[in-house]
Amino acid sequence: MEGIEMELPFPENSSDDFCNTVLSQFCDSNNEHHVHICSAIGTMSQELREQSFPPTPIAYFGATCSSLQTLYTAALEGSPSHLIDALSTILSLVIPRINQAMLRKKYEYLSDVMIQLLGLKTIGIEGIASCLKCVVHLLIVGAKGNWSDVAQLYGLFIGYITDDRQKVRKMSHNCLRDLLQNFQSSSATAPLLAPASEAITNLFERSLLLAGGTTVNASERPKGAQEVLHVLDALKLCLPFMSSKYLNITLKYFKSLLELHQPLVNRRITDGLNALCIHPTAEVSPEVLLDLLSSFATSVSANESSADTLTFTARLLSIGMRKVYSINRQLCVVKLPVVFNSLSDVLGSEHEEAIRAAVEALKSLIHECIDESLIKQGVDNIISSNTDMKKSGPTIIEKICATIESLLTYHYAAVWDMSFQVVVAMFDNLGCYSSHLLKGTLQSLADMEKLPDEDFPFRRQLHGCVGSAVGAMGPESFLTLLPLKLDAQDLSESNIWLFPILKQNIVGAHLSFFTNSILSMVAAMKQRSAMLEREGKIYSARTIDGIVYSLWSLLPSFCNYPVDTAESFKGLEKVFRKALHEEPDVCGIICSSLQILIQQNDSILKGKVDLSDTETSISRERAIARYNQQVADNNLNTLSLSAQKLLPVLYDVFLKSSKDTGGFLQRTIGVLASIADKVREKSLDQSKGKRRVVRVLFTKTMQRLLEVTQEVGEAGMDKKSHSMQIDDSSSKSSLSERAQLFDLAVSFLPGLNAQEIGVLFGALKPALKDEEGLIQKKAYKVLSMILQDCDEFISTKTEELLNLMIEALPACHFPAKRHRLDCLYFLIVHVTKDESEQRRRDSITSFMTEILLALKEANKKTRNRAYEILVKIGHACADEDKGGRKENLHQFFNMIAGGLAGETPHMISAAVKGLARLAYEFSDLVSAAYSVLPSTFLLLKRENKEIIKANLGLLKVLVTKSTADGLQAHLKNMVEALLVWQNSTKNHFKAKVFAFLLDPKLLWFELVLVPVKLLIEMLIKKCGLDAVKEVMPEEHMKLLTNIRKIKERRDRSLASNSEESKSRMTKATTSRLSRWNHTKIFSEFDDGESENSDAEYMDTKTTAGRRSKATLVSDSKASLLRSKKTRKAAKSLQEDLFDQLDDEPLDLLDQKKTRSALRASGNLKRKPESEDEAEIDSEGRLIIHEGDKKQKRVKPATDDLDVRSKAGSHFSENSRNTQKRRKTSDSGWAYTGTEYASKKAGGDVKKKDKLEPYAYWPLDRKMMSRRPEHRAAARKGMSSIVKLTKKLEGKSASSVLSAKRSKTKKKTRSQK
Repeated sequence: MEGIEMELPFPENSSDDFCNTVLSQFCDSNNEHHVHICSAIGTMSQELREQSFPPTPIAYFGATCSSLQTLYTAALEGSPSHLIDALSTILSLVIPRINQAMLRKKYEYLSDVMIQLLGLKTIGIEGIASCLKCVVHLLIVGAKGNWSDVAQLYGLFIGYITDDRQKVRKMSHNCLRDLLQNFQSSSATAPLLAPASEAITNLFERSLLLAGGTTVNASERPKGAQEVLHVLDALKLCLPFMSSKYLNITLKYFKSLLELHQPLVNRRITDGLNALCIHPTAEVSPEVLLDLLSSFATSVSANESSADTLTFTARLLSIGMRKVYSINRQLCVVKLPVVFNSLSDVLGSEHEEAIRAAVEALKSLIHECIDESLIKQGVDNIISSNTDMKKSGPTIIEKICATIESLLTYHYAAVWDMSFQVVVAMFDNLGCYSSHLLKGTLQSLADMEKLPDEDFPFRRQLHGCVGSAVGAMGPESFLTLLPLKLDAQDLSESNIWLFPILKQNIVGAHLSFFTNSILSMVAAMKQRSAMLEREGKIYSARTIDGIVYSLWSLLPSFCNYPVDTAESFKGLEKVFRKALHEEPDVCGIICSSLQILIQQNDSILKGKVDLSDTETSISRERAIARYNQQVADNNLNTLSLSAQKLLPVLYDVFLKSSKDTGGFLQRTIGVLASIADKVREKSLDQSKGKRRVVRVLFTKTMQRLLEVTQEVGEAGMDKKSHSMQIDDSSSKSSLSERAQLFDLAVSFLPGLNAQEIGVLFGALKPALKDEEGLIQKKAYKVLSMILQDCDEFISTKTEELLNLMIEALPACHFPAKRHRLDCLYFLIVHVTKDESEQRRRDSITSFMTEILLALKEANKKTRNRAYEILVKIGHACADEDKGGRKENLHQFFNMIAGGLAGETPHMISAAVKGLARLAYEFSDLVSAAYSVLPSTFLLLKRENKEIIKANLGLLKVLVTKSTADGLQAHLKNMVEALLVWQNSTKNHFKAKVFAFLLDPKLLWFELVLVPVKLLIEMLIKKCGLDAVKEVMPEEHMKLLTNIRKIKERRDRSLASNSEESKSRMTKATTSRLSRWNHTKIFSEFDDGESENSDAEYMDTKTTAGRRSKATLVSDSKASLLRSKKTRKAAKSLQEDLFDQLDDEPLDLLDQKKTRSALRASGNLKRKPESEDEAEIDSEGRLIIHEGDKKQKRVKPATDDLDVRSKAGSHFSENSRNTQKRRKTSDSGWAYTGTEYASKKAGGDVKKKDKLEPYAYWPLDRKMMSRRPEHRAAARKGMSSIVKLTKKLEGKSASSVLSAKRSKTKKKTRSQK
């Protein structure tokens, strides 16, 4: 129907010439019908012009009707029909452009014309299709609510539903759907819907009688059956728009047709019902629809039905039952057990698509058709049957649950992973009632855990299913049905496998259950551990201790939105205080639990709970739904009452803690202090009591800090007054105590007022200038925490803080710089955002200089933090939600660019690095970065290694982040600068630059080292060869030719690769992630790294096949050595360290820096392995060869492991041997045992100080394959070896294997 589909409707009020519009649509087509249309419309247009008629749609409408009348008379005499088809098409195109009022006046005339045309025997398919369009438009426009006016034309139209011509029939179906849809949606034509639907039903009945009536001739029955199929095709489109009365009559005939079990008929009925159920406004009788769905459900046979039949049936049952449920719930739930049984049969089929459709259908029915009243009915029946001796029949929900439980039987073993999804949906929907309805299901899941791994590959899905049961039932009911059985003598009989599942899925539980039940288990297990230890069973005792810790580890999960915090936490608080003193192993668990409780309730109170997370489970949503602001407020009141008792305990524990455990204690003290003064207390006395706890502990901490500081000062004076060396162990302990007290003091920060924060700040000021680096580091860390949390403090002490930062700079130690940068960040953001602080912005410039210089620090953490702060300041300047503007971002960028005018190379390179980082992060700054390109090109001409490195990094970032248009404007200068720098003889290192190679198939890019030639190649890819050729100097044109040839060679190589190798390369490439890495961007460009750059580029962009075998062998050891150096460099960052050493003297007073330098220098002195190095035997003795002949070194057996581990490398030294070994092992010959072969006898011989004779056949890796045929082949090969044991008895392994090999070779030759 190509010609018909091209005829698109035109706008009704178009002012263009209708002839031109038609010609523009059909003039380019070679279709014969379209040629006739163009010819007819052209002739018609010419006649209208000759008769001085305007080229309006009305003129063409009149001319077309007149021509059709003339041609109708001629057609009766046998004239050709192609003109009628063309004019009919023109009429169907022009009618929508005619005013509806005029069409109503001409309705009878046009109806007669259509009846006449459709009655012609010579009219073609295109003509009939066009006339049908006109008929539908006339029926829609000309109908006045009186059926008699349209009955004749509608009767003629509906007869084409069963036409033998497919194109005509398809057009009639689509037009009928549009007509019924218009009748249904328009109030004016709504009375016509019922008689129109009746006519369709009558046609359907007549076709059924013709196909199977008793009075019909047998010769007419095939025609009747075909008409039934045609009517069913029309009903697929029209059922949702038919009137309710005749729709239900039609559906009753569907049931009779289903009993025929004809696939063609059933498929059409399924499609029609599916369209009916999807349509939201379709009015259908729920009884009739449910009866049909029941017929489908009972007719499902997984063994006999095809995959398509099962799939469509499962989808229909799902959407149909939901439709019935929305109309009449009571009718739907009665048939749910039958539908669930049918879907379970589909789930047991062998068709993957049908299985997935059945799973989705079951899950949707569980969530939408099983409501709370149905669930409670079943639970009440179970409870009453347990209390009363009389047992009633199972309820609907019990039958459904029995079907769900049956999905875990061995009949469904192949699809257990899909069954688990249905069980999870059932647990989630039943919630706490699942403990009554799914007892057997839970026990079946527990029995599956006992299956061996080789028979049960769905262990992870099983644990997820059990986890959903934990979340739905709650730990109380779950552990009642499936206890841990920790009292068993043999722990293998216990259910300790449940611990990780419980820990991950408990939510909304009762704290009282943990206090009463779990802690009782803890006490019992402690007694058992003590008894075992007394009996000397230390290993068993430690195992029990592990179980005790596992029980305690459930506490954070019980604190995840518990339902009884206000009622039960007081009893738990006593346990906490005792455990914090006596059991240090569980301190972290208790602290994390307290943090969870306080933070969750605080989030609820502030309305910050986010339920939009897709990973939020249903049980978690239910637990959060139980919370509101009143519940959270009550919980926080209870927790605050316990805070005054817990804070002193945590205070004592913190003072006794080590560095590793102090972090979580500090955070817990902070959250407890945050609620101590901010909750609503019941009385003023209680409020004062809680405030006094925080104030007293803080005051106590500050007093002790003052005492320790004074003691350290006195000790320092004594040390200066005595020239002799004294033991400084006491000073070290005082130093650590001071640092610990600073951490403890800042832990109370959330509960301190402004005055107390001022006291803490007063203690910090002298510590910022302390001689000890540890104290300085702690002081800056505490100050950064104050500045982060207390905006009012910054506002009131801005001037003092700025002066303090300036004064403390000369005394700042290296370990404290990272936290000092944090302090500077908060000050800079505050000053730049506050308009009233404009006068202080001059002092910020010096701080920015300090941050830039920190980009060159040797310490990795400090350097990373400087880059992070630079980006954060940029975001703060540009964030409009927080008072920023884009103009501020550009001002900040220009401030950094001012560093290019620095006097020292150190400052210049730091500024360039800062610009590169900002341009990398903010795309808006790329255009601003182009303004510094002239300075970059000038700096490249300097003979300073540090400056050149930084500028090359900036160029790399600009090339990567720029668009092709933006890059083209600066292409000439960039290419010339790179080529001039490459040719410079004054450079101390090779012309290597970094570039980002953009993979065209991926959305990320990878940082690799490439030479200048490859950077130009990247520019060619981005800007085009012609653009680069225009700016390339004449003397470097050969470089472009070389690049073109290499690209062509690479394309040919890639084209010849197999799909497997391509997919392997793609997989290896996508495993890398792209992110900022300043070490790679600004690393060394010396000779050694230039070689490494080629290797890295080769690994990522090309294959090793382009390199010769000699190159591979010579580079193998160097590549291995470079890989070792790379791993060490990742730990110590030697390139950055020696970059620092080249420009600044080494600080010998800094022990850490000195050790790093010595370690690095030691690594640099080691020479790589060479072929000429001395050989050493297995006992450590030196092997010396006489003369110039060098024997091949025999490597020990352990080298095989090394070679095997490096087999994936393209540059392996023993690649040829490795390939040979692989071929040998693949064919089954791994170790033949030749050293045990006897020269005189047929068997093996034993040798002194040697193992007994052996040979082995390696296991086939196909035994681990997921495909059954692979595993079967592997087992078959192994079984053949076992069968040969008797036949080969008395023979040596080497002789047997060699004989086998010779037979294989002969067989291969014969095949050839």
